[in-house]
Amino acid sequence: MAELLVYDTVAEPLNLADPKNFLNRELSALAFHRRVLEEALDPSLPLLERVKFLAIFSTNLDEFFMIRVSGIRQQVAARVFERSADGKTPLEQLRAIRAAVAPLMELQRSCFAQDLQPKLAEEGVFIHEYDQLSIHQQAWLKNYFDNEIFPVLTPLAFDPGHPFPHISNLSLNLAVVIHDPDNDEHFARIKVPASLQRLVAVPSEQPNTVCFTWLEQIIAENISTLFPGMQVSEAYTFRVIRNADVEIEEDEAADLLETIQAGVRQRRFGSVTKLSVHSTMPPRIVELLIENLEVERDDVYQLNGALDLSSLMSVVRLDRWQLKLPPFKPSVPAVLSTGEDLFNVVQRRDVLLHHPFDSFTPVVDFLQAAARDPNVLAIKQTLYRVGSNSPIVKALLKARENDKQVAVLVELKARFDEENNIEWAKALEREGVHVVYGLMGLKTHCKVALVVRKERDGLSRYLHLGTGNYNAVTANIYTDLGLLTCNQEFGADASDLFNYLTGYSRQNHFRKLWIAPINLRRRLTQMIEREIQHQQAGRGGKLFFKMNSLVDPTIIQLLYRASQAGVEIQLLVRGMCSLRPGVEGLSETIQVRSIVGRFLEHSRLYYARNGGDEQLYVGSADLMERNLDRRVEVLFPIEDPSLLSYIREEILGVAWRDTAKARVLLPNGLYGCALPPVGEEPFDSQLYFLRRHTA
Repeated sequence: MAELLVYDTVAEPLNLADPKNFLNRELSALAFHRRVLEEALDPSLPLLERVKFLAIFSTNLDEFFMIRVSGIRQQVAARVFERSADGKTPLEQLRAIRAAVAPLMELQRSCFAQDLQPKLAEEGVFIHEYDQLSIHQQAWLKNYFDNEIFPVLTPLAFDPGHPFPHISNLSLNLAVVIHDPDNDEHFARIKVPASLQRLVAVPSEQPNTVCFTWLEQIIAENISTLFPGMQVSEAYTFRVIRNADVEIEEDEAADLLETIQAGVRQRRFGSVTKLSVHSTMPPRIVELLIENLEVERDDVYQLNGALDLSSLMSVVRLDRWQLKLPPFKPSVPAVLSTGEDLFNVVQRRDVLLHHPFDSFTPVVDFLQAAARDPNVLAIKQTLYRVGSNSPIVKALLKARENDKQVAVLVELKARFDEENNIEWAKALEREGVHVVYGLMGLKTHCKVALVVRKERDGLSRYLHLGTGNYNAVTANIYTDLGLLTCNQEFGADASDLFNYLTGYSRQNHFRKLWIAPINLRRRLTQMIEREIQHQQAGRGGKLFFKMNSLVDPTIIQLLYRASQAGVEIQLLVRGMCSLRPGVEGLSETIQVRSIVGRFLEHSRLYYARNGGDEQLYVGSADLMERNLDRRVEVLFPIEDPSLLSYIREEILGVAWRDTAKARVLLPNGLYGCALPPVGEEPFDSQLYFLRRHTA
């Protein structure tokens, strides 16, 4: 790694690349998952909100194993010995992960069994084991099994005439031991159907209550029906997680769409990363699974109770509003609520949207207005995660129906959203939309919508630029910023960006936008280095960044250099952070906080005091090597002084004041609670925004 510029303020500079100066990114990711789990443990939250966080933790941990652990295991298998920034080999990282995951899983299961499940029962929501049900309820379930479950089940034998069945990713299964009339032992596998509700609602015998039991237990209790003439002696649950990070060799793919579709199908067959088994499973069955699934013994986790708690999300959806946070209605900025033509409003001034407190409706309105307006000639847009039943895609289809030129970059490699994006890409292509799939070797992650409109004095470009996806559903649960603007320099840059994405442009100069992998890293480096110069000149350097992840070693070293020069640095990092704050002689002026609350903190903002000539860039990029070097990202400046001041004070400043949901990163990598001043109540920044925008 190239050594950064050495500043005069440090007579004998430390080796900033020393591994001890970095926190391990994988352990930092697990620390974030722990913060999510802590929300489930928080007794001040409504009960079903706590259950929701427990389910989210389960899903997050699954994805961590499917992606991060799988990648490290592949490195170990390939005998890669390259060390991470904090000095660990892949094998050492794997061991550290295993040591950190086990207590997390134990805490999760304890939270459910000893805390949430009893409290749900107090509120009339029962999640029973099968043997806790009454005779009448079990009789009802027998009928339900015969009519609704049995026809879906397919027992698969394992013996010399039947190969070991394939166990698909994320599948929940029963390992069944059977004896024939000669008392010979046989093994079979039954997959618990994902097409059926995992938590089965059972008729309750008490008024105003609901009752659930686990699908796999219903199957286990009625399993002899599947093996007539045989004796079922044992049945144990197990669950498999496989490598889901399928590599796509784009340069060898004749058609990227077909390649991505094949890759999604192949996820079912990736190598096993994690095997969870019920704690009652005897060693001989565990060994049989280890051998046939080709899984390492260290990747086997023996657990009590239900193996997959993400299914608790069905309980969260119950109509028990007294057990949830009160609903809210996002506001629409006053300037967009007058009924005036949206294009006229944006032509006069930039409009800032702060989701989910501000409604996502103006973004949909912007594209719908463009689709209808006879003066609009063209619409160009990037789509990363749009979700199902997307009003954004419908607006684009309407625009094409109205003979607009429509060009859309659909990122097929948006992990776990590939299938949705493939379907939308096909739908758009069928209607004559120009659909492209991005640049070779790069994910297109930026959030840009460009509208070209014919006006009295020529063509004008209108833009929506954002930090979040064009997804009307996640816009209600992610905190993001969006900007509607008619800034013509922004528009010219956006046109150049789309030419870069859809054609053969080698554009490397942009007027206002910072674009990865072209100039974003360089511009961000210049921002930090300039702040060092301001500090050295006595003008008081200050940086305030907000992002999802901070793991890029070069940027971290540069922030250390800035701290050594005395620059005040505040970092709001929701997830992974490899920087060690508050280390004497290294990062004394750096503070790091993380907020995990009702809404997922998702916006990325980069502020510099710049000697009084403030700079603020907003956009899609986190400070990770993948975002800066291997993705197409966009950061855009906030040039309206009133908007810049508002974001600095009323978004960044308010978030930093949070003492209800914020955690403070300590130099050792642990997180402590951000405590309110003595005598003051905890301050919840997200609640503040809700009250401000919905009053």
